Amino acid sequence: MDRRDWPNRLYNLPTRNILQQGGGHILRVQHGLRFLTVAADRHGYSNAQLDDYGSIRRHVLPHRPPVRMTLRACFPTTIHGTAGFGFWNNPIALIGGWPALPAAAWFFYAAPPANIAPALGVPGHGWKAAVIDAGAPSAWPWVPFAPIIVLLNRIPALRRRIWPRIQRALRVAEQDLGAPAATWRTYTLEWQPNCVLFQIDGHTVFETPYAPRGPLGFVVWVDTQWLIATPDGQFGWGLHDASMAQWIDVADIEVSCIGDTQVV
Repeated sequence: MDRRDWPNRLYNLPTRNILQQGGGHILRVQHGLRFLTVAADRHGYSNAQLDDYGSIRRHVLPHRPPVRMTLRACFPTTIHGTAGFGFWNNPIALIGGWPALPAAAWFFYAAPPANIAPALGVPGHGWKAAVIDAGAPSAWPWVPFAPIIVLLNRIPALRRRIWPRIQRALRVAEQDLGAPAATWRTYTLEWQPNCVLFQIDGHTVFETPYAPRGPLGFVVWVDTQWLIATPDGQFGWGLHDASMAQWIDVADIEVSCIGDTQVV
């Protein structure tokens, strides 16, 4: 069986794009799919990823609200890098020749030394429910003042006063979820035009009125990178030494229009 056809056979889904970069692999196992990196180091990026957009242009990404993602997943190993599942706009890809400002609604994990901290009071690493739409029209008036805002944010008292307004303009909201579960959990994300709902095993863990506009693509991944991006102007990027195998297991993926049982 062609590896590219595994998700279709397992879930009866339309064709998906599989990325296996460096030490990244997607394996078919008895209970579903294993997203794995092995023999990775800081000299080369490793990524195991399943998505439904490939290299298509952002304005034709597959999903707009109202849409629901549901899947089962477990994290039986410690992840040195990032991992997660949900919807995003693939902002760093040069689709059409340009990167983009990030937009996402997803369950997201990042290991230290990562410090991705757009939400005041939420740690910059760990397991989160998160949304962002940095390209929203509400953010445009702040763009000319970005250098000044970064400088002011270096003073904690000023950051506490200034950043909440910027955070609302960027439509940023996050919730710390503690440690990822090493046992199977069912994760559900409902993306509506005016809110996003996150559930684990049917229990709501986060709800926010900040919803990305879309369109976005669906993605599941585990990789070996770390990123630093903070409101006070700290930026950095690198790769973990992750020579030992690390993985997440995922099963029963469904992405469907809310109110419609058809899998898309």
